Amino acid sequence: MNEHTLGRRHFLKTLTAVGAGLPVVPILESRLVWAVDRSAKTAYDPAAKFELTVSEVEMRRNSAGRMLMARIYQPKGAGPFPTVLDLHGGAWNAKDRHAEEPMDRSLASSGLLVVAIDMTLASEAPYPACVQDANYGVRWLKSKAASWNGDPSKLGLYGSSSGGQVAELLVMRPHDSRYNAIQLAAVPNVDATVAYAAMRSPVSDPLARFKNAEKHNRAAMVKNHTVFFVPWDTIHESNPQEILDRHEPVSLAPLLIMAGALDDNVLPEIQEKFVAAYRAAGGEVQFQIFEGAEHEWVANEGPQTDRAREMVKAFVARQLKAKT
Repeated sequence: MNEHTLGRRHFLKTLTAVGAGLPVVPILESRLVWAVDRSAKTAYDPAAKFELTVSEVEMRRNSAGRMLMARIYQPKGAGPFPTVLDLHGGAWNAKDRHAEEPMDRSLASSGLLVVAIDMTLASEAPYPACVQDANYGVRWLKSKAASWNGDPSKLGLYGSSSGGQVAELLVMRPHDSRYNAIQLAAVPNVDATVAYAAMRSPVSDPLARFKNAEKHNRAAMVKNHTVFFVPWDTIHESNPQEILDRHEPVSLAPLLIMAGALDDNVLPEIQEKFVAAYRAAGGEVQFQIFEGAEHEWVANEGPQTDRAREMVKAFVARQLKAKT
């Protein structure tokens, strides 16, 4: 067998492994093979402590010409480490991969490969652009995780606020042709399914949040919605609550939803309604109200923030132990 044929066989095996969610490891002369020994994975202990290496790479250039970056929080250790994709909030109009850095560092230091990505902002392109970025991000991370000592076989999401809405859409519609429109030519057989999603203050019903902003004369928040949902009817089509109310066929990965009792942005009762609908559809949800907490309470250090971090870690640990 000549060098070209051998190299091609290794390349094809690599693509097969990535498509199946298996980790890929380097061998001599930079060739790649798939790792079939699943017992070699690092067992996740949420109480573990690892030092981190933090780096950044380019993910893709969006339609507005901006390079979307990815920030990688990589534990220093044998690995491979379970992998989490972080989707930032910002009411679809602001923030980037740095938004949840304290949470990302906390999760990664417990032994998770955490990758936070930029997403297209509404001023650059309306819905579904950012959801397409996130869908691409899932597939891209599955193909790249092994190079950062990650194991993508049970890749999960962490989403905040509007990033939580994006996470819910990815969970429920992993194969939606609108969302997977951005091709990943190197690994075309990788899909965007995820094993779970943990969320802080997700916008589970954007129409309800819009009406709440109108009620309180919050012009900036009203504009955030009207800039993102173009045409306006997409606020119904992309509404996680309404998707469930319409009894659309959906995927139902386990969810963790954390909400602040004092959140006047996404009201606790909005979250409670979504949780009830998701459970009624057959999904599993861990739902927790944080007393004395507002919409972005995890941005401030304190007992409730510490509790949220530990809750996410414990939730991830349960999902990684669950049978597939």
